[in-house]
Amino acid sequence: MKIQKGNLRICYIGHKYYKSSNCPTCPTCEQERKPDNGFLSVLSAPARRALENKGITSLQQLSTFSEKEILQFHGMGPASLPKLKAALQANGLAFKN
Repeated sequence: MKIQKGNLRICYIGHKYYKSSNCPTCPTCEQERKPDNGFLSVLSAPARRALENKGITSLQQLSTFSEKEILQFHGMGPASLPKLKAALQANGLAFKN
């Protein structure tokens, strides 16, 4: 018998999931809304949400920020920077200095 960690929750769509933190994000909903391609598709859900919450949905928008500014976003960690740099470089862009 598998023992679940955390409390049973049900999202507004009806997905059931267990969470031990106060985070209200449904993992099933997050997986369903993850892009299939583009630079946002290679990021973790917290990093992707951090950019989306700031209105950053394109590499052109991303290039208007410095690395230091990006790391200040809640949910963005240093492991995401190499992925973002690679996506920018592949499109002839870079972070703001």
